Amino acid sequence: MVLKSGAAPERVTVWQCLGCGRIEGPQNCIGICEDRKVELVYADAHEEALARLDCLRREAEALKAVVERLAHTTPRAGEWERSYRVLQAQARAALAGGTGEV
Repeated sequence: MVLKSGAAPERVTVWQCLGCGRIEGPQNCIGICEDRKVELVYADAHEEALARLDCLRREAEALKAVVERLAHTTPRAGEWERSYRVLQAQARAALAGGTGEV
């Protein structure tokens, strides 16, 4: 299943055996069933991973913004140190979880 960004995954309620862990979902059989191994994760673990991914994306966007400013900024004559200090402060803010704006 491919999800669009921000879309919630479809949830399926199933029965899980407390002893062996077998998972079954009630379904009408049409006579062509075959068992296959599948890998599942608990919904709370999946949601935690999505939240972490969202956080990492925001961090990456903030750091990318600082790198883009660094790549496209040409200080005026004699102003390279001031420009460097501003970019350094923006990088620190991005690393601290901010947006990279100072």
